[in-house]
Amino acid sequence: QVQLVESGGGLVQAGGSLRLSCAASGRTFSRNAMGWFRQAPGKEREFVAAISWSGGSTYYTDSVKGRFTISRDNAKNTVYLQMNSLKPEDTAVYYCAADRRTFYGGSTYYGRELYDYWGQGTQVTVSS
Repeated sequence: QVQLVESGGGLVQAGGSLRLSCAASGRTFSRNAMGWFRQAPGKEREFVAAISWSGGSTYYTDSVKGRFTISRDNAKNTVYLQMNSLKPEDTAVYYCAADRRTFYGGSTYYGRELYDYWGQGTQVTVSS
């Protein structure tokens, strides 16, 4: 059974940091890009960041550029999201997801329809 399990969420004050992890099991995702999405109450799930299958390219939504860093460790089948300088508007449930495409070398990672495995989510709450 393929699973993506997020961890590392929690409550933090504005300006603080959190590191999210997403551990995959059941199959390797070393050939797939990985992404992070988030969903705030009453809002659509939105793209946050993605990393190519090789780890050589990363992509971010504008609101997190310079504050968040996505990385991966293919040996551990794990992807990370380091979140610094957190703001109250970053409050959401954060989901990791695996791109359905293998060895994809382009730059299109933003659509939810591109991902076919999702974790259960981890809550991030940033207080002001």
